[in-house]
Amino acid sequence: MSANSQFFTNRSGMRLHYLSWGNASGIPVLMLHGLRAYAQTWTSLANALGEQYCCYALDQRGRGDSDWAEASSYRTEAYVSDLEDWVAHLGLERFVLVGHSLGGTNALEYARLNPGRLQALVIEDIGPGSSVSGDGAERIRREMSQTPLSFPDWESAAQFWRRSRPGLSAQGLTSRLTHSMKQTPEGIGWRHDQAGIAEARLSITPTDLWPAVRALDCPTLFIRGARSDFLPQATLEAMKEANPQVRTAQIADASHYVHDDQEDTFNRVVRDYLHDQCLQPQQQSGE
Repeated sequence: MSANSQFFTNRSGMRLHYLSWGNASGIPVLMLHGLRAYAQTWTSLANALGEQYCCYALDQRGRGDSDWAEASSYRTEAYVSDLEDWVAHLGLERFVLVGHSLGGTNALEYARLNPGRLQALVIEDIGPGSSVSGDGAERIRREMSQTPLSFPDWESAAQFWRRSRPGLSAQGLTSRLTHSMKQTPEGIGWRHDQAGIAEARLSITPTDLWPAVRALDCPTLFIRGARSDFLPQATLEAMKEANPQVRTAQIADASHYVHDDQEDTFNRVVRDYLHDQCLQPQQQSGE
């Protein structure tokens, strides 16, 4: 399926970009990318879900083709406000929400602040404490402080990604070069607000996600990469104990970037879960 590219304006006048795929009458699925990612990262999942769903992927503020903002606004409260404005723009009452890492934090907080709106929730490789302590949190802080703002040429940019993500596939590398980088007069730069995002990540206290996990009122699947340095197995178990809505899945040979490292398996796990939560009830009711 080809994606439609669209924009809307949020409550503060920012112009935010999103993509849409699929059948407009299908079950709506909203997708939120990670810290330095972009809407196109969800293309494969949208295609895998198919015509029974209508998928939407947002370029969150400061990323992709969306407007940049003050670094101080790259925080959970603002991201959730943008999500609320996007939902209103789309005219949705109930829908599925999918989020990876930063997008997972924003999805969980949206669920806490807007009870009763979600048919199901899928969170990829983040949980309470992930952004605060541990090897993954330290790795991301290190990356934020050391990432160059530009590169002399495309090969230098590609080498940066190969060093940063040793397991990245050729397809994943091409996606990052295409959608997160661009030619500038100074060389190869970022499409996202790298300086502002780094400043925010290094200075703003991460959101405590335990209140959101405890408050979940919809079926929720947490997906962990078995090689993840960001979401410990113990946290998965603690979340299941904290709320009966929580289910978990672990995908072998995947890092924090599960949908990149094991694309087909990730897509199948999400598709099967949403079938059980969204399509089976319709079929059983005869709709």
